[in-house]
Amino acid sequence: MNNNPPPTGPENPGAPIVAVTGAGGAVGGRVARRLARAGVPVRLLGRDPSRLPELPGAVAAPPAPYGDGEAMRRALAGAHTLFLVSAHESPYRVREHTTAVDAAVAVGVERIVYVSFLGAAPNATFTFARDHWHTEAHIRAADVRHTFLRDSLYLAGIPAMTGADGVLRGPAGDGRVAAVAHDDIADAAVAVLLADTESDDTRHDGITYDLTGPKAFTLAEAAEELGRVTGRTVTYLPETREEAYASRAQYGAEDWEVAGWVTSYEAIATGEMATVSEAVPDLTGHPATSLAAFLREHPDSYRHLLKTD
Repeated sequence: MNNNPPPTGPENPGAPIVAVTGAGGAVGGRVARRLARAGVPVRLLGRDPSRLPELPGAVAAPPAPYGDGEAMRRALAGAHTLFLVSAHESPYRVREHTTAVDAAVAVGVERIVYVSFLGAAPNATFTFARDHWHTEAHIRAADVRHTFLRDSLYLAGIPAMTGADGVLRGPAGDGRVAAVAHDDIADAAVAVLLADTESDDTRHDGITYDLTGPKAFTLAEAAEELGRVTGRTVTYLPETREEAYASRAQYGAEDWEVAGWVTSYEAIATGEMATVSEAVPDLTGHPATSLAAFLREHPDSYRHLLKTD
């Protein structure tokens, strides 16, 4: 039994409330800030209340893990729209997602905008993309309006996947990936959310948007770009599946997690990440961010690759 009080604070009860999950994170936090600047009443949900931003017109809900149906019902009561950022990867993620969706429907949430993944399918090479397909299927079957935002790999992940030794390694072959910036995802999400909360515009209902960068590149090309911006040699080392599992064994992660890491590269090799969509510019009115532009704007993303004396 969850005895947390219901959310309280400055929300305008006469305006549609958007509940934003993961509001302390990279995507949810950006979306919450943009909605608050637009004057939308925002309900902030997050695993760690101390990480939730303080925003005008926003109120923090009591902690509500996705898998706790009662806590989610309390947190979502009175909300019009749920912006659902996917839970952290785990063997139970689909169950957590479906519990959260069921809680939203139970308390009368009218609309769910779900952050899914590019190429979500029951047989996707990237194992975590399968979780997204099952979540999408559950939302489709629910009595709720919905929009799916299928984002590609994050641009921030490209330098993060590169070791301090200057090597980007993985079984991606010569495949391509149209990685996308967090800011572009947030801008696209807010465009979808505002279309309904401001004008009862339902044109995004039932639509799936692929959110990608402007160009699909190989990891070898990504390494070259990292080399240009860092002034050092950065290389891509293609691995076999066996080599990929062996090189990641040092982290002591569970088998399902390592499989997710490895298959993300394999999905690049199969072409499942090569999609280039116009959804970001169409929704936001500005071009999608390229890898080169992202690196120029976010030097901290590759700080670990800079030479130090």
